Amino acid sequence: MGSSGYYAALTGLVARMQTMDTVADNLANTQTPGYRSEREYFRSTLLGDDAVDSQLGHTVNNYGLLGGDMLNLAQGAISQTGNPLDLAIEGQGFFEIQTANGVRFTRDGAFHRTAKGALVTGRGEPVLDAGGKPITLPPGKVSIGANGVISVDSGVVATVGVFTFPSGVRLTPEGTDRYVAPQGAKPVISKDATVHEGAIEAANEDVIQGTVDLVMTQRQAEMMQKALTTFYVDFNKFATEDLPKV
Repeated sequence: MGSSGYYAALTGLVARMQTMDTVADNLANTQTPGYRSEREYFRSTLLGDDAVDSQLGHTVNNYGLLGGDMLNLAQGAISQTGNPLDLAIEGQGFFEIQTANGVRFTRDGAFHRTAKGALVTGRGEPVLDAGGKPITLPPGKVSIGANGVISVDSGVVATVGVFTFPSGVRLTPEGTDRYVAPQGAKPVISKDATVHEGAIEAANEDVIQGTVDLVMTQRQAEMMQKALTTFYVDFNKFATEDLPKV
């Protein structure tokens, strides 16, 4: 029973320490437009090839180990900016952009038009249309519909792409507001997304919730550390005082 408690405290501490990094990142990016917070998920682990028949393997597998982080795809708050080239997505989906490292996906729709008419991100990366091609806007008044159709002086010129992925496909964060699709994953046009013109989506993590999560995680880690210290003292006492009497 004592060793089981030790493993429970150990796996709990490992999980809380890993989670603390994720929670801290979430809190640091509460002001990043389009930021998708991350949430940890747990798994069991088998220690080595003989873990099925191992008492250690069974003991550790009774307690969850952190398997990694998953994107939280919940909606962020949408606020009006008045800039017609600022776009916010309501619903599931990402804008597709061309970066120096390849195609990436983002919810940060703070776009602008270059002198040559290209629709680009704040970093100057081309925004791609529904067919995966860069968008070029002619001179004139821009209007963007809820379906992403871009009109200039009432003439349709392009459709900004809003893409999603089949269930089970996990995007990997790259920086604070860029996401990478796994190799071979095919994005498809989102069917339930609405594009809001002249608006920006905030991060889907607020300062209050992020602070609460960080404090709770820190306290949980402290509890696991205290538990480990207790087990260590008990094991030491057993090894130095009780075992020699057997």
